[in-house]
Amino acid sequence: MAVAEKEKRVFRIEIDPRLCKACVICVDFCPTDVLTIDGATAAVKNLAACNGCQLCDNRCPDFAIQVFEE
Repeated sequence: MAVAEKEKRVFRIEIDPRLCKACVICVDFCPTDVLTIDGATAAVKNLAACNGCQLCDNRCPDFAIQVFEE
């Protein structure tokens, strides 16, 4: 019998550009390098790497990021 595959959890990250001031805190705290700064706001560069830890969400001083499990 084959080893059962662990179900991959999928997340969605929403960044409100009206609140984000590109302070880089979310980028610095992300342990899987999911986020980047694109111009004047944070952006998702590798959503597949997101493990749902919500460090970006919890550390954002402007409440500009939200992480949802799909």
